[in-house]
Amino acid sequence: MTKTEAHFRDYSSTTSKVAKLYEQNHRLQTLAHVLSVKEAMAQRAGKLHTIWEVLNLLDSLVDESDPDTEHSQTVHALQSAEAARRDGQPRWMQLACLIHDLGKILCLYGYEQWTVVGDTFPVGCAFSPKIVHAQYFSQNPDTADPVLSTKYGIYKPNCGFMNVHMSYGHDEFIYQVVKDFLPFEASYVLRFHSFYPWHRDGQYEFLMDDTDKKMKELVLAFNQYDLYSKAEEVVDINVVKDYYQGLIDEFFGKDRRVLF
Repeated sequence: MTKTEAHFRDYSSTTSKVAKLYEQNHRLQTLAHVLSVKEAMAQRAGKLHTIWEVLNLLDSLVDESDPDTEHSQTVHALQSAEAARRDGQPRWMQLACLIHDLGKILCLYGYEQWTVVGDTFPVGCAFSPKIVHAQYFSQNPDTADPVLSTKYGIYKPNCGFMNVHMSYGHDEFIYQVVKDFLPFEASYVLRFHSFYPWHRDGQYEFLMDDTDKKMKELVLAFNQYDLYSKAEEVVDINVVKDYYQGLIDEFFGKDRRVLF
């Protein structure tokens, strides 16, 4: 049966696997953890891959935080991109849809899913009660910190999300990988596409700057292809691969291997 929009992201009846993922995520995603992973990422050598190689590597991965699909990441990537293409979205948006979850390659590098997948949120300030399974933040040590548990925490009002430390996951990883290749709009969408407490529930607006206000419309446009395309039929990669190879070559360069 095809889902209606109201039935997506329904966490009221999620499996124990999804709940366990968020319990770990909310307990362990501290400011210290995020800073530690960012430092490790800055020092790592990385591996060179083509975009298609990463898509193929992720073909065996199923996101444990997602209540809406059991499809592989490759299937979801093509569903998202094709939905954007049908609607005549800009070519950068179509490419962003194709590659938005490639940061989940972190799972293949030994990182557990609790620090790779799921909704993202700021760390370094109070956790919003609107975050999925927010009850699990009671186990996070930052909630007892006299600074990190306050509304603004370590930030200043309207400092802008680009200056905020988000819970670490595939959004941040793919942003760092592609930011020198794609238009700012595309890299911004990729960096914040899982930030549902903001773009869906209106939380953390006190940290927004003018750039965030402008970009929110693009994030919401992207979100409809990320979320609602999951109910669509599986795309035949052999039919569309040449088209998307052209997109990849346009933005990354022909046959370029990218450092992941």
